[in-house]
Amino acid sequence: MSDKPYSILILCTGNSSRSIMAEALFNVLGKGKFRAHSAGSHPSGAVNPFAIERCEALGYDTSELRSKSWDEFATPDAPHMDFVITVCDQAESEVCPIWPGKPMTAHWGFEDPAAFEGSDEDKRKVFTKVYRQIMSRVSQFVNLPLHVLDSNAIQREMRAIGERPAEESNEQH
Repeated sequence: MSDKPYSILILCTGNSSRSIMAEALFNVLGKGKFRAHSAGSHPSGAVNPFAIERCEALGYDTSELRSKSWDEFATPDAPHMDFVITVCDQAESEVCPIWPGKPMTAHWGFEDPAAFEGSDEDKRKVFTKVYRQIMSRVSQFVNLPLHVLDSNAIQREMRAIGERPAEESNEQH
């Protein structure tokens, strides 16, 4: 591929937490190599404040983050996606739109931190755990030598990353 950044769409059902954090992680850890977007099949309409905290701790500009429908990315004039990754099991099982450009796809499932019931401190711990799991997988992907791999190898790697246990990263953000 050329020097232009790879476009990646991260999908979830509500587009309030996991996909938002993955968007921020791809954009920061990808160091300009990726232009990530996130969306949901049934967007909640709001970004979870604990997800915003995690993105801000990463140094990501959260001013433009919003919960949005995946329909925005299925139109002919939408950005051409190179990759589409689902991060929740419900979105994986839904019938997705046809994405312009026929991007490579994979599923990387994570528990839903927004579904956790408890104190703010306990919620923050769950969000941090899931954030680190997402960071681990995003780090694996952004460090692949995409420029030398053929599309079959990239597709295999994308899927393999999602099949590995979602280990927590030792990095602190």
